[in-house]
Amino acid sequence: MLALVRGASTVLVTTASTAGASGAEPAPAASANPPNPIGGVRHASESLVPRRAVLGFRQASAPAGAVLLASGDAAQLAAIASARAAGVSVLVVPGGDPRSTPGVIDALARSAPSSVLALGADFGTDGVLAGRVATAATGVQLPGGGQTIEPGKRYVALYGTPGSPSLGLLGEQDVPATIARADAMAAPYRALTPDVVIPTVEIIATVASGGPGADGNYSNERPVASLRPLVDAARAAGDYVVLDLQPGRTDFLTQARQYTELLALPDVGLALDPEWRLGPDQVHLRQIGSVSVDEVNGVAAWLADLTRARALPQKLLVVHEFSVGMVPGIDRLDTSHDELAVLIHVDGQGAQPDKAGTWATLRASAPQVRWWGWKNFVDEDHPMLDPTQTCQVQPTPDLVTYQ
Repeated sequence: MLALVRGASTVLVTTASTAGASGAEPAPAASANPPNPIGGVRHASESLVPRRAVLGFRQASAPAGAVLLASGDAAQLAAIASARAAGVSVLVVPGGDPRSTPGVIDALARSAPSSVLALGADFGTDGVLAGRVATAATGVQLPGGGQTIEPGKRYVALYGTPGSPSLGLLGEQDVPATIARADAMAAPYRALTPDVVIPTVEIIATVASGGPGADGNYSNERPVASLRPLVDAARAAGDYVVLDLQPGRTDFLTQARQYTELLALPDVGLALDPEWRLGPDQVHLRQIGSVSVDEVNGVAAWLADLTRARALPQKLLVVHEFSVGMVPGIDRLDTSHDELAVLIHVDGQGAQPDKAGTWATLRASAPQVRWWGWKNFVDEDHPMLDPTQTCQVQPTPDLVTYQ
């Protein structure tokens, strides 16, 4: 766990023992999430002017193995120079998020610093800084590099569930062929964007059912073991994985918790499909499901807590929609969790003018959402957009899914 103390005009030496972010559980002893080696994190106030920062480093003995994070702007040059003179290693972090820069992640993981100092307001609040440093220190990186979902990355996904061709392209072939197909789907996009294009598999983990089933919830929960072969193969190939939930009459959080083992992996995100979230007396295909924004926000809070407690890279949280009524109050969707990239996936199908109208309507309903997804339906769209046309959708989708 990380001990975090905010500095003022000087930088002091932390004496805290290794600890984690406030309220967080210890990271499990897994190879993907090694224990955080950092003894303390310090946040130097933005009010530090270079001269005072220089005096601070001269007056305080620098802790052995300390690292200073700096944004690198001109106002910090004197402080950076004095830190180096005091024996403090300096890492320049553009934008202030150490998770976003592969070289910074490697350096923090390799050096296992005893203390981390941060200079400037770019590094966020104490809690944000502590969580980001703890994650960076694991050294685990996402497909495409770094530990954040964006920026500089775009995702192209196959949708479906293994072994069920009727539920999407993902289930039309065996695991090796699915991985190859995901890469083939992503390949044309690489020439259309300067961003890194990540092949992705969106796996329906819980499948909407026409009958109540033994538990009465109108949802078939696939065992984790049945999903493992595809999840493991996708991760080995450098693809991103998203688990999709169609919960029927139960709630999203109840089902999400059933897949904690997979969501605890660094490169596995979560998707919520409100179309298949039923009320107590509803049945699939007789009614279109919906979910309260409060339920979605509850899942987001749980997933953010899981991510932070295990010092995992940022996770993608997808909310599927094709009408504003599917998530009443969507303008209150919580996008504030630093551990998550929250994306609304627009699932309209049919004629392209209709799809464009749905895209515009849903975007207007949730102005706080930064990331957006577009679905290409192979059979239902008239016509389906090709990769060039898909990239001409404005703003360009961050996630493109094929079903």
